[in-house]
Amino acid sequence: MSNSNKLPINTKPLTVLHTSDWHLGRRLYGNMRYDEFEAFLAWLTQTIQDYKVDVLIVAGDIFDTMTPSNRAQNLYYRFLGEISQLYCDHVVIVAGNHDSPSFLDAPAEILKYLSVHVIGTACENFENEVLLLKDKHGEPQCLIAAVPYLRDRDVRLSLPGESTLDKDKMVLAGIQHHYDQVAQIAKAQQAALGDQHQRHIPIIATGHLFAAGSKTTEDDGVRDLYVGSLGQVSAELFNDCFDYVALGHLHVPQKVGGREHIRYCGSPIAMGFGEARQQKQVLLLQFGTAIEDLNLSATEDKAAKNNAQVGLSNTSSSKVSTATQPTKSASQAKKLAEAQQADLFGDWFADEEETDTTVDNSINSLPDTSVVNDEDAESSHKVLFNDNEKAMQLLSIAVPCFQRLMQIKGDLPYIHQTIASLPKDESIWLEVIYDGDEIVTDLRDQINALIEDTQLDVLKTKNNRTYDRILQSENSNETLQDLDELEVFQRCLDINQISEAQRPKLIDAYSEILYNIKHDDKMAE
Repeated sequence: MSNSNKLPINTKPLTVLHTSDWHLGRRLYGNMRYDEFEAFLAWLTQTIQDYKVDVLIVAGDIFDTMTPSNRAQNLYYRFLGEISQLYCDHVVIVAGNHDSPSFLDAPAEILKYLSVHVIGTACENFENEVLLLKDKHGEPQCLIAAVPYLRDRDVRLSLPGESTLDKDKMVLAGIQHHYDQVAQIAKAQQAALGDQHQRHIPIIATGHLFAAGSKTTEDDGVRDLYVGSLGQVSAELFNDCFDYVALGHLHVPQKVGGREHIRYCGSPIAMGFGEARQQKQVLLLQFGTAIEDLNLSATEDKAAKNNAQVGLSNTSSSKVSTATQPTKSASQAKKLAEAQQADLFGDWFADEEETDTTVDNSINSLPDTSVVNDEDAESSHKVLFNDNEKAMQLLSIAVPCFQRLMQIKGDLPYIHQTIASLPKDESIWLEVIYDGDEIVTDLRDQINALIEDTQLDVLKTKNNRTYDRILQSENSNETLQDLDELEVFQRCLDINQISEAQRPKLIDAYSEILYNIKHDDKMAE
C-alpha cells in the first residue's frame, strides 16, 4: 500500500498563477477593447516575472467567441510565445463555454514544445486530462487535472421524453463521473510519485462551470451553461485529493461553498458596467514558500512609483459605480500594465450567506489613492488563507484598470451634476440610468450636450420611467443591444398574445435551441 498520505509536506517551492475569463475580442456596446486586452497581457507578463510564477493556469473563456478575430489570436499567441520562452515553466489552458474546443486544440501539439498544455475538448481517455508537470531539472512539480468546460454532449446521453429535471440529474451525474475518474487517475499517479520522491506532489484541478450559490453581477455577459438551471454543481463534487481547484466562468472572484481551496479568480477586466465597481484580481497559489521569502521589494517599489505617477480614483457614492484610473492611450496602458495597484481590496471572497450589501460596502470603502507616496504604499498582494498542513497559501493580486467605466443612476439634476464633475480630458465610458419621477423625453440629447468637447463617452442610456416608454412605444429607446435572445423571444410571445399556460414549454424549447446554437463548435470539421 502506498504511504503517500503520510509523506512530509511539500517543501519544494512551487508558485501557480490562476486566471480565467479573458474574453479576448469582446466588445462593449460596439466599442473595441483591444488596447485593454493588450495592456492586461503586458501586465500579466510582468506579474509572472515579478512573482517568479512556475505554472500559469487559464481556466477557460480565453476568447469571447468561437471564431476569434485575427487580432485576438495575435494577442494570444504572442503572449504564449513570450512567457513560455522567458518566464513560466508551464502554461495550462482549458476551454470555456465561449471557446471553440477544436480551435484551441488545433495547435496543441506544437504548443507542447513551448510547455503550453491545451485541453480544449473533454478527453475520452481520462488519463489525457491528467498532466504531470516537471521543472527544468526533470523534478515533478505538480499534477494538473485539466478538466475543460464539459458540454452537455460530453457528460450525458440524450434520451427521448426527458423532462427538465431528468436532464438536470443526467448533467450533474455526468460531471460528477468525469471528475471522479480524473481524480482517481491523479491520486494513483500522486501515490507512485510520492513513493519515488518521498514528498507530497500537489494535485490542482481546473473547471469551467457554475457552482451552486455563487455570485454574479448584472451586465457581466455570463451565459447559462446549460438549458434552464442545469449544471449548478456543489463544492462536494470535487474530490478531497485536490489541493486546489482553479475555476472559471463567473466574473466575480469568490470561494465555493465556503471552501478556501475552491476558487473563482474572476475576469481580469470589467466585462460590463455591472462589474465596474469590482477590484479585479488574479490568484497566486504557493506551495512550500511563504510570501515573505520571495524577493518582492523591487516589485513593490515599482508599483508604488507607478501608482504615484498615474494616480487612482474611487467614489463611495451609492449611485455612482466606478473602476480605477484609466489609461488614455495604448502606450499609457502599457505603462500602467507594469503597475500593481496598492491596497485596493474589498474581500470578494465572502461566504455564501453574506449579502450583496456586504460586498458593495467593501467596494465603496476602497481608499482614495489619488495621491500615493512611495514611503507609505502597501503591497499589491493580499494573503487570503494559509494551510500549514500542506505548506500552501493563496494570495490575491490586484489587476489595474485599463479603461474607466462608470454607471450613473439618479434623477436629472443628479445626472447633470455628476457628469459636470467628471474630468473632461479622461477617457471614461458611461452608462446613464434615469430613475427620476418626471417624464423626460430628450434624455439622450441632454446627455450628449453635457459631454460635448470632452473625452467622456456614453455607451448606454436607460430611462426607467414606465410612462416615458409607453409614450414612446412607437419609437422606443429600447434597442436590441438592451435585450438578450430570450428577452426578444418573450417580446414575441407578448406581441402574439401567447397564453401563460403555453409559455413555459415554448420558452424551454427555445432555450434548448439557443443552447445548441451557442455550443455548436463552428471551428470543428
